[in-house]
Amino acid sequence: MLFLKLFRESFLFAFDALRQNKLRTMLSLLGVTIGIFTIIAVFSAVDTLRNNLQESVNKLGNNSIYIGKWPWAVGNNDYPWWKYMQRPEPSLREFDQLQKRVTDADGISYEINIDSRIIKYKSNTVSGATINAVSQDHNKVWNFDLEEGRYFTDIESRTGAPVAVIGYDIAQDLFPGGTAAGKQIKVMGREITIIGVFTKEGDDMLGNSDDKSVLVPINFAKNVIDVQSDNYQPTIVVRGKKGISSEQLESELHQLMRSIRRLHPNEDDSFALNQTTILSNGLDQLFGVMDIGGAIIGGFSILVGGFGIANIMFVSVKERTNIIGIQKSLGAKNYFILLQFLIESITLCFIGGLIGLGVVFLGTLALKAAADVKIVLDMSNIIWGVGMSVSIGIISGIIPAYSASRLNPVEAIRSN
Repeated sequence: MLFLKLFRESFLFAFDALRQNKLRTMLSLLGVTIGIFTIIAVFSAVDTLRNNLQESVNKLGNNSIYIGKWPWAVGNNDYPWWKYMQRPEPSLREFDQLQKRVTDADGISYEINIDSRIIKYKSNTVSGATINAVSQDHNKVWNFDLEEGRYFTDIESRTGAPVAVIGYDIAQDLFPGGTAAGKQIKVMGREITIIGVFTKEGDDMLGNSDDKSVLVPINFAKNVIDVQSDNYQPTIVVRGKKGISSEQLESELHQLMRSIRRLHPNEDDSFALNQTTILSNGLDQLFGVMDIGGAIIGGFSILVGGFGIANIMFVSVKERTNIIGIQKSLGAKNYFILLQFLIESITLCFIGGLIGLGVVFLGTLALKAAADVKIVLDMSNIIWGVGMSVSIGIISGIIPAYSASRLNPVEAIRSN
């Protein structure tokens, strides 16, 4: 109880000192506010970018493996592209062989991406639409929802029926206020029937979105173009069964692909098995560097604010030397004087930190309203900012507070 009483009195002394020196208090707060704002804003920006990119990566599937010509790499300066260029693209024959022989897969899909095309319906046109030709299991290896209609049937996929599932934006542009399912549009010079519309997704950081895409069966596209051409970057996507680890699935696919391509034991792989963990690990490394950079930038800002607080506290001790002498002559203990100035320093930094966090929060609201961006301001960053403010207050105030507590009461009263 005695300690709490002393703490309360010390806080009141400190608050009164801050209230009486409003301009000095405001200038002291400014340094800490800028420091906390800088470091929390940087961390929040990095977390926002990391979160949005990770959401984009998660769309690719956590238990899916992409068999292709090129291995994925993030930030690799020694990427031997000339070596991978000689590799063959995955073929439909290899896809058929994998379908027959793989045991750990829940779904396997052969997919190509065709360049942007113009989609027409009567007098309405949409440019920049991406056409994706896929096999039947596309709905098993990718996660998507339909606004209306349905997905391909097995018969439609095997026979290459002229049907399509289109993106939400395309449906809105071609059929404003109307139903798209059942209508016929012209794609790649052929009339096809719309059987479904994707739910609106919006663009993500990697550009993955079905809003402006047209999905057609691979056997339909095979009658129009060479689906195994390098121009369309054929990929075989395999999703593992529940309970099957990605490592186990990758091991099986690695053995099967080597067997299908009849590679000798001493020959290098002529294919790449890519997982989303490759992108995730690369992003972790990238953002780890950004976090260090943000900590350095914020650290310098906090350091400047801390020096400002320490300077103000030395001035405060100098101005109140007479009062300190009177307090000590009336029986005030050294720890009471030390606590009084230390609380003043901590209070300054704490208030400055709260203002800095408030500015960051208002900034996130403004960005959300202006750009419809999902901003991440984690509680961990808020706690870290408040903790940093208190720590700076202790570090900046401990020496001035200690020097004040060690003053001789007689000499302190005589000082001017």
